[in-house]
Amino acid sequence: MKKLMLFVFSIFLLSVIVFYVSRLAPGDPLISYYGDRVEKMSPVERQWAEEKLGLRDPMGVQYIRWLNNALHGDFGISYKYKMDAAEVIRSRLSNTLILGGTGFVLIFVFSLLLGILCAWREDGWLDRVICKLGTIISCIPEFWLALVLILVFALKLGWLPSSGAYSIGKNGDLWDRIVHLILPLSVVVISHLWYYAYMVRNRILEEVRADYVLLARSKGLNKRSVMFRHCLRNAIPSYLSIMAISVPHVLGGTYIVEMVFSYPGIGTLSYESARYKDYNLLMLLCILSGILVILCSMAAQLVNEHIDPRMRSGDVSADSEARKT
Repeated sequence: MKKLMLFVFSIFLLSVIVFYVSRLAPGDPLISYYGDRVEKMSPVERQWAEEKLGLRDPMGVQYIRWLNNALHGDFGISYKYKMDAAEVIRSRLSNTLILGGTGFVLIFVFSLLLGILCAWREDGWLDRVICKLGTIISCIPEFWLALVLILVFALKLGWLPSSGAYSIGKNGDLWDRIVHLILPLSVVVISHLWYYAYMVRNRILEEVRADYVLLARSKGLNKRSVMFRHCLRNAIPSYLSIMAISVPHVLGGTYIVEMVFSYPGIGTLSYESARYKDYNLLMLLCILSGILVILCSMAAQLVNEHIDPRMRSGDVSADSEARKT
């Protein structure tokens, strides 16, 4: 019940902050709805247009009206697309789930394998090369890496498309979708791979240096058996917790990649809603993103509590204080 109340309060606080900040930011929401006709409107016509969209009421009244409608499942219409905001998001959600979900799975698998390889070859030439190369690549901004890949593989070589999720008229063509997915997916994976692989490497090495490993080696167990049957097994739960927290991190990177590649997903939609002051669409996108972040944090906490039952009752802090005394 406490977690549920905290969840509801967090979403409520997020909605208040986004609502007021979006409306206090400079810009004209009428341009999103009426386009260039706004410049030709008389003061009377502009007043009528603002009253039609409910923008002339005090912000407190606007928020209460929005909240009441949202609790009944009505999130308003998108000013730019002239249709229900939830329907606009629904039409783009699948593209983001494909890109972000596939990228998350690949990051999860490859970072685990890469971290194991580096830990296995600790301080060897392969480990040093991968560490240095991974550090350099992880420092490259995602938008810059995306532009370089577009320049090389789309413009110079012409092997891959530079934008979009599919070619015109090929919405149902699976191969065409895969081809359009290669470049943005590569940027998502490469930008996050070493960050988590380095965590896996260090976590496994912590286990390798533990006392029980020395005991196991003294009993005659070989390096492979100790690494995979004991060290990796003990490192996996913490890695699962890290990956649960990393969902918003990967999702944020996906948003940036979508904008660079003009990929029709939630990231591009978020940028457009903020740029064109599409209040209702922006509110719903921020609420959905906030829900995802909070749920992932709760999932990570549940994993940690399952790993260490003392965290469930708050005995960890008490135990640490007892050790200090």
